[in-house]
Amino acid sequence: MSELGKELEATLRARQELGSELEPQLVERFVDRLEAEIDRRVDQRLAERRPEPRPHRPGSVTPMVLGSLGIAIPLMGVAGGTAGAVGIALVCLAVVLVNFFWAIRS
Repeated sequence: MSELGKELEATLRARQELGSELEPQLVERFVDRLEAEIDRRVDQRLAERRPEPRPHRPGSVTPMVLGSLGIAIPLMGVAGGTAGAVGIALVCLAVVLVNFFWAIRS
């Protein structure tokens, strides 16, 4: 029998021995213990379902930023010479997307 079942039996025996005048206190004490057990079980299940945190990858963002700028400058020159402002906008959008997806990955 579980500990909670034993607690219920003890509460019922105490009610028989003490009578109905202390029944509200007995019931309230049992309900408090029941709520504590429910909270404990819910916390345990949530802890089991919680995903493992991803390990932090050490390193600086600076190399990625500088690399992006280093590649973006000549690409914007070529894109500006061939496609004009639309080409420059596309290169800027591509650099922003690459940096964004790299940032959310790590």
